Amino acid sequence: MKFSRGLAGVVTVTLLGSVPVPLLVAPASAAAPAVASTVAASTVVASTVAASTVAASCRSADHPALAAELARDIDRALRGRVSTAAVGVDDPGQDVQCWLDSSAHFDSASVVKVIILGALLRLAADQHRNLTRTEAGLATAMITRSDNDAASDLWADVGRRYLQHFLDLAGMTQTSLGPGPYWGLTQITARDEMRLLRLLVTKNAVFDTKSRDYALGLMARVIPSQRWGVTAGAPRGLTAHVKNGWLPLAAHGWRIHSIGCFTGHGGGYCIVVLTQDNPTMSYGVATIESIARAINRDLNR
Repeated sequence: MKFSRGLAGVVTVTLLGSVPVPLLVAPASAAAPAVASTVAASTVVASTVAASTVAASCRSADHPALAAELARDIDRALRGRVSTAAVGVDDPGQDVQCWLDSSAHFDSASVVKVIILGALLRLAADQHRNLTRTEAGLATAMITRSDNDAASDLWADVGRRYLQHFLDLAGMTQTSLGPGPYWGLTQITARDEMRLLRLLVTKNAVFDTKSRDYALGLMARVIPSQRWGVTAGAPRGLTAHVKNGWLPLAAHGWRIHSIGCFTGHGGGYCIVVLTQDNPTMSYGVATIESIARAINRDLNR
C-alpha cells in the first residue's frame, strides 16, 4: 500500500469501508529523526479548543422563526455528543446566518486543500494564464480524491508567501498557515471557512467567474466515498460542492471537518462544520451529519 506524504502526524493509512484513506505522515523529504520530532510537536501545534457549551446563534430579519428553529436544532443535534464543534450556516436567499464558536481554531486536515486551490487559481489569474496541465491534474487529484501528494506539491509550488497573500486578499484573518510543509496543521475557523465558500459562490474581486466555476466544479466531483458530512439530508435536486478532512492526533483525538455549498433551484447556501475530540472517525462523521441533516431539513422545508 502506498504511503502518502504531506501532512505532519502519526498515521499513514486507515480504511473507510474498503477505500484506503490517506491520513498523516511526514513528507518524503523529511529525515527520519524529523518525523519523531514533528509527531511530538504536533501536540503543541494542534489547536487546544476546549469542549464548548456555547449555544448556536442564528439570525434572520426576514425569517426569525426559521432562525430560532435552526438554532434549536443545531443545539439538539449536538446534545449528548462528546465532539467539540464549530458551525457556520449562510443562506442569503432566506437571509439566514447561524454561528457556533465561529472563531474557535482547529487543525485544518484536508479542508485546507480548498485554500490551496483558491491560491493557485488566484496566482494563475494574476499571471494572466490558465492552469498548466500539471497544475490542473494536481488540483483535480487534490480536491476530488483528497490526494495528499498533490496537495504537498501545490503547497510548495504556490509557496508560503503567496498562500499568505491569498489569505490576506480573502480577508481570512483568523487562518494561520501550517508550519513548513505541514499544510494539515493550518489553523482554521468556521468564520474564515465560510468566508472562503462565499467567495466561491458569489461575484467578488478575489476570484473571477472562471476560477469560481472551476473550483466549484471540482468540489462537485468529489468521489462518492468522500461525500459524507454536510451533504447529509440535502435535497437530491441540489448540486453539492463539498470538501472534507480527517486527522487523528494524540491531543483532541480525531479532527473531522466538512465544508460545502449547495447550488441549483432553491440552493445557494453553505454549511461549515468543524469538529475535534472525536473518539473515532465514524463518531465525528456522525456528529457532523446529525447537524447537517437538521440544517438541510430546516432550510428546505
